Amino acid sequence: MAKDKSLKKNPPKGKKSSFNEGEEAMETQTKKKRKHVEVEDSPVQIPDEKTSKKDKNHKKKKKATREADLDRVELPEEDGDPEGPLTPEEKRVLERKLKKIRKKEEKKKLKESGPADPKTAEPGPSASKQALDYLTCWAESRSAWKFQKIRQTWLLQHMYDSEKVPDDTFVVLLQYLEGMFGRAKETTVQKALALVEESGKAPQDASVQQRAQRAREVIQLLS
Repeated sequence: MAKDKSLKKNPPKGKKSSFNEGEEAMETQTKKKRKHVEVEDSPVQIPDEKTSKKDKNHKKKKKATREADLDRVELPEEDGDPEGPLTPEEKRVLERKLKKIRKKEEKKKLKESGPADPKTAEPGPSASKQALDYLTCWAESRSAWKFQKIRQTWLLQHMYDSEKVPDDTFVVLLQYLEGMFGRAKETTVQKALALVEESGKAPQDASVQQRAQRAREVIQLLS
């Protein structure tokens, strides 16, 4: 029995027996297999569509809230945005909105205060006065006179009205018509003939007869 005990020697310290090494290797392989199985068995996390939509809506709401805050801002803060520095796009949006706010304020001030410089100047001369002055300039100062079609048209349209063209002015106008030619002359004669024909329908109307008398003088002059 003593011999048997002596034969069983303990392995030297610091060294492992081959039996122990085999057990450790098997345990290591078993652990690796378990990890591999756990990885394979673990479910793959697929993002939920509802969750992704909620995230997108949340981002949109946050952006809209930030833009709404920019609407209420009058001037950019020097210390910066509490949510962080503005992006170049947000700066452009802020500048445009600030311009709109300033324009609205300016319009509002103008409406409240009224026109800054109200026009107190007197209105210019009427068309009738300008036409009569044109005719007077032709008669009295021919060197300073210049042809103006718009003034001549007014005289031709109203020369049969004694209230707008007095008798003494009508005499001068007949002299002016002597130099008229071309299409304007033909149109003036046709209109005068039409007035004479219409006067036959109202022989008792003094104003109609007065216009017809002037028309006869024009026809006699230009025919």
